[in-house]
Amino acid sequence: MQWETVCSIEDLQDGLGSCALVKGKQVAIFYVANTLYAIGNYDSFGKANVLSRGIIGDIKGQPVVASPLYKQHFNLETGVCLEDDSISVPVYSCRVDEDKVQVQTQLKETSL
Repeated sequence: MQWETVCSIEDLQDGLGSCALVKGKQVAIFYVANTLYAIGNYDSFGKANVLSRGIIGDIKGQPVVASPLYKQHFNLETGVCLEDDSISVPVYSCRVDEDKVQVQTQLKETSL
């Protein structure tokens, strides 16, 4: 497993998303209540890389981001769209190592 350092933990703001380029792919990184999430930044409904600019929330105990374009909600743990479970975004493992945020370069295995 390979990890890529994308930023310092101080670069992230709680409750807001940031975008990083990992192996040529845009990854949306969210720091929410001391928990890191990383999902693909591409919104297939709006056909744009915008999920890092979405609104973070919670629906029925699930951490989600609402796309800033058409407002679909994506689960931050599984990548699945709540409004259409046939659509999902990639999910990446992420961690903090010596105050550096790292994203795994391979997709995270998720169970649906």
